[in-house]
Amino acid sequence: MKNKLIGVFFLLIVFGYIAVFFLIRINNPKQVQLKTYQEWKKEYLVNKGHNQTFVNAGSRKNPIALSEAQGFGLIITTKAAKLGWAKEADFDKLLNYYLAHQDYVDDKHTQRVSLMQWKQYYRHHHWISEYNSATDGDLYIATALDTASRIWPKKAKYYRNLEIKLANDILRYEYNPKTGLLTTGDWVRLDSNYANLFRTSDVLPFIFTNLAKTTKNDKWCQVKNAMLTKLVQLSNQHKTGLIPDFAWASKKSVKAVAPKTIAGKNDGYYAYNACRLPWILAKGHDAKSRLIERRMLKYFAKQNIVYGGYKLTGKTLVKNQSPSFSAPIFYGVNHFRGQGFDNLFVSQQYIYSKPLPQDDYYGATLTTLVAVDR
Repeated sequence: MKNKLIGVFFLLIVFGYIAVFFLIRINNPKQVQLKTYQEWKKEYLVNKGHNQTFVNAGSRKNPIALSEAQGFGLIITTKAAKLGWAKEADFDKLLNYYLAHQDYVDDKHTQRVSLMQWKQYYRHHHWISEYNSATDGDLYIATALDTASRIWPKKAKYYRNLEIKLANDILRYEYNPKTGLLTTGDWVRLDSNYANLFRTSDVLPFIFTNLAKTTKNDKWCQVKNAMLTKLVQLSNQHKTGLIPDFAWASKKSVKAVAPKTIAGKNDGYYAYNACRLPWILAKGHDAKSRLIERRMLKYFAKQNIVYGGYKLTGKTLVKNQSPSFSAPIFYGVNHFRGQGFDNLFVSQQYIYSKPLPQDDYYGATLTTLVAVDR
């Protein structure tokens, strides 16, 4: 009797996955995608005044804006606009928030640049904006501007000029000429140890390619090759193919950082920065991106459950699933169908079988990004 009950329970799970599978395949364009976007927009977009909107990475009581979040929001809005769900005015409000929070790079904070200040938060009845930029946020904003210039031709020149200014400032203030890699932000002094700090989720080959074309600057191609080469080296250091959030990189070598080097105890593991890589690399159409992607998907395809974080050896960091990890993997599998990873398409689509998280900006935003980025 016990074995029969287990068998029935197993079949119910299988049928449940199959039902969700067909729901996503059949209704995704009009129902799952749209519903996800609408829930995200309602829960995480906050109007500030009449002409600005920011993506809330905090809570309703304690709102926080991040350049990373703003970049994601701008990208999502361009994708939604392509599907007919967002308007140029929606994009411009997000863009205006970025323009109102550009950074200052000199010691006295008087020289304004096109990079975005990385964080704003509400305290003691007024908003505080912290100096310094974060490279990932600036890159996301740049690629959103690139897409916007093609979607809305009447303002193409305006968006493209902003993109070029931002791209030039990234190379001017977020680039290490000794390593050929981007640094983690304009706060990094090239004579400090952090000049060699490498955030692996800053490797955005599809963005580098776009910026090279738009700016007509071949240095972006050099950045793309140098940063992808470092990812390949990291991928080859473990059988899992997993890559850490942060690494120390020189011209010739690269290795994962120790815990608590920059952000927390999981800095040297596959955690909440590197988890974006299956989405990032799936969008790259080059041999190195595809090599790294396949290695990671091959590892995840062998796991019964994909958890929210791993040591590079494959040992789990937690015992729970996370949409922050599952959404990028789901996106990656969709670009590598029929290559031995299709079981992940079934197992990771759980993220669309329930309402969007209301207390997890990162997971909700990556889930939405994957839903609209087809």
